[in-house]
Amino acid sequence: MRVDARPIVVERHDSPAEVRALTTLRKVDYTDLFTVSAPGARERTAEEWGRIALEGASPSGRFIAWQVLCGLRLDTEPSPNRVAGWRIAGKGDDWLRLEAASWFMTVHAVVHVEDEQVSIGLFIHYDRAAGGLIWPPLSVVHRRLMPGLLRGAVIRMSRKR
Repeated sequence: MRVDARPIVVERHDSPAEVRALTTLRKVDYTDLFTVSAPGARERTAEEWGRIALEGASPSGRFIAWQVLCGLRLDTEPSPNRVAGWRIAGKGDDWLRLEAASWFMTVHAVVHVEDEQVSIGLFIHYDRAAGGLIWPPLSVVHRRLMPGLLRGAVIRMSRKR
């Protein structure tokens, strides 16, 4: 995979039916989907993409954002059953579903790989009313950081060849 220019990231506030079908949440209160152009994306599995994207974020940033601000209960020990502390809850040839929860929300992150692009969709269910108050301001930061996370994944993946 060769990256010639800054990878393009597109943000959506809905998800295509094929990606939405990969979450098992009974009700989704928040969703977004970020898609990055990634020539030769299928040369790697969805799990590899998930690992390079999420584990590529700074450990201190992950801790502050996911565990402190979002309160997600993540396992900090490296494991083949986890990606950056998120539990691998399902996977197929071109997708990976990661799950984590806090005292106020349950979160699914779905990685979906297509021919020339990789998407990460976030699906959140507010388990308590506080989720509807806490997540919206945090989502602003999430939406600012995701494009850089995905661009970094494409660049790091291109270097692994």
